[in-house]
Amino acid sequence: MAAAPARRLAAPSCLLSLTLAACGGAGSHGSAAPAPPVPPPAPSAHTDVVTYKNDLARTGQNLTESVLTTGNVNASRFGLQRVLAVDGNVDATPLYLSALTVQGAAHDVLFVATEMDSLYAFDSATGSLLWHVSLLPGGESPIKQLPDGCQQVAPTIGITATPVIDRSAGAHGVIYVVAMSVTASGTYHQRLHALDVTTGAEVSGGPVDIAASYPTLAGSTSFDPLQYEERAALLLLNGTLYTSWTSHCDAYPYTGWIIGYDSRTLARTAVLNVAPNSGGMGPAIWMSGGGPAADAAGNIYVLTANGVFETTLDAQGRPNQGDYGNSFLKLSTVSGALAVSDYFTMYNEVAESASDLDLGSGAILLLPDLNDSGGVVRHLAIGAGKDGNLYVVNRDALGGFNSGSNHIWQELPGALAGGIWSTPAYFNGSIYYGPSNGALRAFAIRSALLAATPSSSTSMSFTYPGASPAISANGAANGIVWAHENGTPAVLHAYDAADLTRELYNSSQAPDGRDQFGPGNKFITPVIADGRVFVGGQKVVAVFGLLN
Repeated sequence: MAAAPARRLAAPSCLLSLTLAACGGAGSHGSAAPAPPVPPPAPSAHTDVVTYKNDLARTGQNLTESVLTTGNVNASRFGLQRVLAVDGNVDATPLYLSALTVQGAAHDVLFVATEMDSLYAFDSATGSLLWHVSLLPGGESPIKQLPDGCQQVAPTIGITATPVIDRSAGAHGVIYVVAMSVTASGTYHQRLHALDVTTGAEVSGGPVDIAASYPTLAGSTSFDPLQYEERAALLLLNGTLYTSWTSHCDAYPYTGWIIGYDSRTLARTAVLNVAPNSGGMGPAIWMSGGGPAADAAGNIYVLTANGVFETTLDAQGRPNQGDYGNSFLKLSTVSGALAVSDYFTMYNEVAESASDLDLGSGAILLLPDLNDSGGVVRHLAIGAGKDGNLYVVNRDALGGFNSGSNHIWQELPGALAGGIWSTPAYFNGSIYYGPSNGALRAFAIRSALLAATPSSSTSMSFTYPGASPAISANGAANGIVWAHENGTPAVLHAYDAADLTRELYNSSQAPDGRDQFGPGNKFITPVIADGRVFVGGQKVVAVFGLLN
């Protein structure tokens, strides 16, 4: 792909300027007006954000950020540039393509999905709307009231999961989205859409209705679009789109579906249910909006929520009826089929499930290859949930189930007191977690082991659901941890990645509410690309960047 052209950003307007001189007013003593403010620098390298948390390992790091630094992210230079209004809540994390040709011109495009079943494409530099499509067929609407009264996603359910983009697909690139809707007569649909990124037009014969069945000991079970929601982000791996499904609250019956589709044709290619014989008592897969992760060998990794797990094991050491509540799962994709190839379940799973202590309230993150103290390369993954324990597993041997203790690579009991309803991040030898009603904290990694205590923590606590951090950096330099604080108003925070006690900026610092962008929402992850930070909210996306 040809290199993207350099761009110059417009000078800030008077409404965003911080001094009279910047608005063209006279200097002191009537002196001549000073020179106009210098525009922020253009990025030296451009980036695309095509999937949740930037990569298939779900690290949350963008290492190509050359504009935003620990020196210029402060309330005098950095702040709210604009607010993009949309028709519904933005629960799905926005995605971004740089220098995309739309309507004959290159644009840095922000894609925003809403719970009203809309998808928008904005020019991120100007805020202009490039296109907008509704994914609702005639006579259908987003879900306004579920039969069981669940208000887990409210006031409407449309598009909840973060989409995924394949820039090389189709004529111009394709964005894949799952949307939920209902007909006037009460028929529910979950549909997979494939849309051209330059126009929003359906391609690949889309949309297709999500439908599947899976064998059980009693016969089979079928996917019911009413009973499920796709909260976890989509995964695109080796030409296959993977969708994973959760319940509405704990409204029974529900099980653990993962369904794969060919990204070129949208034909269903694989189905796995990780709770087929649970009697509809879970587990589901939701991970606070995080997505299934994948390694270079094509294995997929997920965390499951509370639900049935058989402590009686079969000859292969698996639960004898194939139900994997509160588990780390490694899924094989050999020959296009989905199968559980390895797992870890905590020794007290039954008690934790009975207490609604989901492991799968958090998301999985794959660490880069690490050398242990003996120089052996280790392939590790981390995860945490409502019990506040931080689990580190060896992806080559997850640990299975043992009734007396957990046989895994490392465990830090109580390291995340308050519990996890969020997703972690990784950068430069540290992992970052934001527990509910707790401080955002960093844990250093040495010789393939996490430090027992945080290397640094924020001075403030993040209210429910905690924080899902994201990282911007230029290689290993200028690392910044970005975190969303749920509240009214919501607050965007920026911290020095090397020292979380050093807050660089938050959107409450500027006077007169300059940087406020309305009430918050749960499970929000900031997106950083090419000198801007994008934050979803209630019917808005806030755009932050350098002001002068």
